[in-house]
Amino acid sequence: MLSEFKEFVSKGNVVDLAVGVIIGAAFGKIVTALVEGVVMPAISILTGGVDFKDWKHVITPAVMDPATGKEMVAEVAIKYGDFIQTCIDFLLIALVIFLFLKAYNRMRQPAAAADAPPSEDVLLLREIRDSLKK
Repeated sequence: MLSEFKEFVSKGNVVDLAVGVIIGAAFGKIVTALVEGVVMPAISILTGGVDFKDWKHVITPAVMDPATGKEMVAEVAIKYGDFIQTCIDFLLIALVIFLFLKAYNRMRQPAAAADAPPSEDVLLLREIRDSLKK
């Protein structure tokens, strides 16, 4: 069983997948920082300085103790601002990955083979065709 596990782990696909997951997690943190530090403040300016994470619909407000001022019952709210921010994070990550893969695939494509001379098989077939026409 140990030898089978070694064979499984030594395959390139498993290692590539592990590296991809680690890089993807780090990349997600970078995009999240970009969204929270750059994109959301710009949206906050457009919305009059309201913090995007504070957007919510309160169903039941919090109940405060009048004597101590402490919260006795927490509020029940739908926090749609966090959801929208997470969706923006996802869309930005997907866009950047799409652009990266598009550039990567463009680099991997071989140069157009139209300029290459025809192979010997093609030349031989052309000679046969030409001789049959005579």
